[in-house]
Amino acid sequence: MTAKALVRLDAARADVDHVIAHYIETASPSVALAFITALEEAYLHVSSYPASGSPRIGRRMRLPGLRSWPIIGFPYVAFYVEHDDHIDVWRILHTSRDIPASLTDNLED
Repeated sequence: MTAKALVRLDAARADVDHVIAHYIETASPSVALAFITALEEAYLHVSSYPASGSPRIGRRMRLPGLRSWPIIGFPYVAFYVEHDDHIDVWRILHTSRDIPASLTDNLED
């Protein structure tokens, strides 16, 4: 199977920037680097096996094709939608957030 290109939407890039800054400020640069490594592993998995992500929240919110995949070792989840030739990464959200509200905010941008 050929991996699909990932398109990180602005909201997802902003989420990642926020998480990295948070870990640098509250933990250490090494924790931020570990997050980046875990995120890249999640991206690689999603790009290679997009259908393996959970469709639960997408179904609940009536957003066809929306799937999620955990960032292993961190309390974050990647939300994405697969297209024929690429994958849109919508958000990288902390599991304690109001996920539906955060995803709805993304639709209004």
